[in-house]
Amino acid sequence: MVFSVQIEQFISALEASLASQNFVKISLGNYKGAEEALKQILVRKVVIKREDKLAFTFRYKTRDVVKNFDLSEGVNLISEYLNTGFKIGTLFTTERDLIFEELNNGKVVFRETKASTNVVPAASHDKEKSRLIKADSKSYLTELKITDADGKVFKNAQDKFRQINHYIEILSSLIKELPEETIKKVADMGSGKGYLTFALYDYLHSVLKLDSEVIGVEYRPDMVDLCNAVADKSAFDKLNFVQGTIEDYNADDVNLLIALHACDTATDDAIFKGIEANAELIVVAPCCHKQIRREIEQNKVKNDVSFLTKYGIFLERQAEMVTDGIRALILEYFGYKTKVFEFISDAHTPKNVLVVGVKKSQKSLVGSPMSEEQKVILEKIKASKAYFGIGYHHLERLLEL
Repeated sequence: MVFSVQIEQFISALEASLASQNFVKISLGNYKGAEEALKQILVRKVVIKREDKLAFTFRYKTRDVVKNFDLSEGVNLISEYLNTGFKIGTLFTTERDLIFEELNNGKVVFRETKASTNVVPAASHDKEKSRLIKADSKSYLTELKITDADGKVFKNAQDKFRQINHYIEILSSLIKELPEETIKKVADMGSGKGYLTFALYDYLHSVLKLDSEVIGVEYRPDMVDLCNAVADKSAFDKLNFVQGTIEDYNADDVNLLIALHACDTATDDAIFKGIEANAELIVVAPCCHKQIRREIEQNKVKNDVSFLTKYGIFLERQAEMVTDGIRALILEYFGYKTKVFEFISDAHTPKNVLVVGVKKSQKSLVGSPMSEEQKVILEKIKASKAYFGIGYHHLERLLEL
């Protein structure tokens, strides 16, 4: 039997609660319809990408299925389910609870009770993350087209904003390994449009309350001019962008050296600058790896992985691992504790290897007599080169190993 009038009353009350923002949830139960193993439906309001939705949790005998619908579509679906099998529907609002129930004798009860709660639950689809970089009204994020003037992240900039925060989370954990107030000067090699450079400056000054100087080194003059203008508007007095190459930059007094996506041997140039400066922290996300790939292709040494490297894509991956593996060994040779892990970047370069060197002592090992530990590392480098047919590694040449 269909009780259209009572169902229409129930649906009208639902639409009114959604419009007046006092909707809490809906529960549909006592299912007698044709859908196998379905027992209950729970409905709550969520916000997904700034749009109101109704999230349906379909509870089956052995599993739950969650689906999101537009408000009008969700309301129509609730009406349909009440007409085709659910004998009880309960609408919870902050003002009252409404119950539609079809009894076993065929009668319908439509009653109102006192509100179970006077609090509207949070409508966030996921729990809000505690971000180190907040979106609220930071002028540099607005100037860089990440947020609007009210501090709301643009829809097309969500990935970039997540990338920025992921990057700062990684750096924050690395900086915590250093003695307090170690980071006095930072060089970001190949800073580009400066998204990450600005965020790091913001974190160092606003969160850690440091007075660090941050330099962005960028070859393209238009990017340098743009970033300096944004820094001025943001009153970031100790942030400056300079035009030039990684190779030519004087990094002598740098404590933290960063190079993300410096192509091929430009990453080696950056690591070399960091080692020369005896920087406490070196962080690079390499790309391209052409130099070592050319070495492997040219010499064609037969080894245990030759069955893989005959395929171009596997050779490329092998060249990446060997290049960055030797870089990590060289960092260890010069007294750095190394870490290599995955850095989730953005939609265009979703996964990158991050090579990190944390200085174990303040003493510089550049030009020092070779220790027994260094001799062992040097032998590992030589053996690796011989195994893969590598004549030289660019970073090795820069450091004259």
